[in-house]
Amino acid sequence: MAFTASHPLHGVASWYEHELGWATAKGGGERPVELLTGLRFDALELPAAAGFAVLRRLGGQWPVALAGRRMRLLVAAGAADELPGLLDWLEWGGIALDLAALGAGDRMTAPIPPGWSGSGSPGAASWLRPPEPGREVEPTLPAMSAVGGGAGAPCLVRLVDAAASECHRVRLLGADRTQRLASS
Repeated sequence: MAFTASHPLHGVASWYEHELGWATAKGGGERPVELLTGLRFDALELPAAAGFAVLRRLGGQWPVALAGRRMRLLVAAGAADELPGLLDWLEWGGIALDLAALGAGDRMTAPIPPGWSGSGSPGAASWLRPPEPGREVEPTLPAMSAVGGGAGAPCLVRLVDAAASECHRVRLLGADRTQRLASS
């Protein structure tokens, strides 16, 4: 049975659970449905401007979500635990980056499923690159090259290095713009 936005008995949570096999936390009242990270995937969260630059640099077709000015790049489960060590190894440790990881015990707002009408609210989560129902997502996700990541998925080390670089660039450009406006 296909789940659609117009079907009154099935909502966003059911679509994610049945079509993709992803765990959800159902929102109550006005709260949106959330996807549980750390089970099938983790997510790197960064400013959207940095995320778009990363996508241009690395290409690929793994799932990517956008919520307002923040982008979430889905990565292999367990990658969130690797982020601090990777940043240190890549010599980004100790540098203020607007880069975070969502892993075991975390949640992210579930974007409206592809093809469904959105909530219309500004900044609502949406898919830039949606997952495909009936297709395992894990082989498409960036992972440590020795332990996973299928064809077309970038190595997690390359992704983290590109993300850190672009986050740093966005931070520096933002600070430069602020300084120029203040001095005029």
